[in-house]
Amino acid sequence: MLTIESLEVTYGSIRAVACVDITLGKGRVAALLGANGAGKSSTMKAVGGLLRPSGGRVVFDGADITGMPAHRVARRGLALVPEGRMVVGCLTVEENLDLSAYARGRRRKALADDVYDLFPRLAERRGQTAALMSGGEQQMLAIGRALMTAPSLLLLDEPSMGLSPALVDTVFGAISEIRSAGMTMLLVEQNAALAFPMADHACLIQRGAIVAEGTPDELERDPATIARHLGIDEEAAAEPEQEPAQDGRAERGATA
Repeated sequence: MLTIESLEVTYGSIRAVACVDITLGKGRVAALLGANGAGKSSTMKAVGGLLRPSGGRVVFDGADITGMPAHRVARRGLALVPEGRMVVGCLTVEENLDLSAYARGRRRKALADDVYDLFPRLAERRGQTAALMSGGEQQMLAIGRALMTAPSLLLLDEPSMGLSPALVDTVFGAISEIRSAGMTMLLVEQNAALAFPMADHACLIQRGAIVAEGTPDELERDPATIARHLGIDEEAAAEPEQEPAQDGRAERGATA
């Protein structure tokens, strides 16, 4: 579904992405993790058509889309949920969703119904101006807006950023549902404890290059590597699993 080969992104003389290689099969989820400034969002923007790569190649569903503008990438079935949400603040929830699906014609209502089923809070606020919504509600709207394009590949850039724990649970519960429905996804996160349960494969990026990758289970066996490349405390990354709950079922502890 997606192949990123030796991707490079520069801003003038600054190289934000030096060498990123990711292969993502249909129906699979890959997580790209790294600290602030590691090159995660630049990678996503280059794949989604918001930035022109200075090197490398992006192939989506058999077609070379390297440097293709965002509107053409979107028409091919790739949807980006950007960092910072970027909803249209002066429009209502319903208008934001309708704007994203203008090319879908008769399918718009069915797609909107699916979004409202996934996020009942949006259904309750469909007439509310997006600028007056909470950050969590705007994140739901940003994801819903991407789904209104009926994508075959969903890019999610830092969906937990700035959200309360309760809203993080809501958003990632919805992402889990999207995953279960078979959506192919590339997920950018700083929080490994959130990203790993969603992912089939995970990559750690530092200074614009992939420095470690494998299944989440493989990476969790090396907490020192996770701590070093995510900029967190090594002892926290190596924290043991919690004691079994009273009903005898073990609860999974945080790994990052």
